[in-house]
Amino acid sequence: VQGTIFPAPNFNPIMDAQMLGGALQGFDCDKDMLINILTQRCNAQRMMIAEAYQSMYGRDLIGDLREQLSDHFKDVMVGLMYPPPLYDAHELWHAMKGVGTDENCLIEILASRTNGEIFQMREAYCLQYSNNLQEDIYSETSGHFRDTLMNLVQGTREEGYTDPAMAAQDAMVLWEACQQKTGEHKTMLQMILCNKSYQQLWLVFQEFQNISGQDMVDAINECYDGYFQELLVAIVLCVRDKPAYFAYRLYSAIHDFGFHNKTVIRILIARSEIDLLTIRKRYKERYGKSLFHDIRNFASGHYKKALLAICAGDAEDY
Repeated sequence: VQGTIFPAPNFNPIMDAQMLGGALQGFDCDKDMLINILTQRCNAQRMMIAEAYQSMYGRDLIGDLREQLSDHFKDVMVGLMYPPPLYDAHELWHAMKGVGTDENCLIEILASRTNGEIFQMREAYCLQYSNNLQEDIYSETSGHFRDTLMNLVQGTREEGYTDPAMAAQDAMVLWEACQQKTGEHKTMLQMILCNKSYQQLWLVFQEFQNISGQDMVDAINECYDGYFQELLVAIVLCVRDKPAYFAYRLYSAIHDFGFHNKTVIRILIARSEIDLLTIRKRYKERYGKSLFHDIRNFASGHYKKALLAICAGDAEDY
């Protein structure tokens, strides 16, 4: 499992800060220079560039990027400047504030992050917005969807633990929950999916298939609906193969929602140093076309250039 962005060799934050200062001066900023620097440095290096920029110009680099750039290109460049936990916090905050809630953003982030990532994201959220992430989720969502999100945001999933005997019992509970659909069954269903380790859930899903003759995802889709169902499916997909889950999210963002920019930007930035290379591989295997190809066809201008630089392409993708 591999990302597409790595620490740049021979890194010089002072020189980068100078180049960025030059690129952001004047009427027409040098967008190519911004792309060349910010997409070719890892996040930790970008933090050092921001520090050097601040001491050199007495200004905040994020503030200057916001001021000089516009539209989706701005979202990409600014997004690259957040440390990962703060980027998640930023996305969650914007998914909940204002009119309406972007439930898909809540699902994607909370279903896919590790305990450690969730803990850091909660801290970043509190520091940045002086709000409690749990309280905000509680007030912006409802029903069993809310209960499941509240469970995930605790970040208390078991890690590495397996109990084969328990797997058969859990599978029975899941199967009953798909038959009965009472409030109590929904609660038991989400407790298992949110709290058991990934390794344990692998066993549970195999047992479920043995008991019911049905795939876990198909069973959930058949029995439940709405955001509760989407969240449960997202958890199952992440347990099975997280890069494949993100490939699926990207594909539907590009093809089903007429290029849902926010989702594409968020996944490319958030996964760039974790598993974006693997996501690209899954995308090509599943959908026949490369992610590089699809972005090139749907985006344009410097926005397209920036996304493609993060995506990074192989010769056959061009």
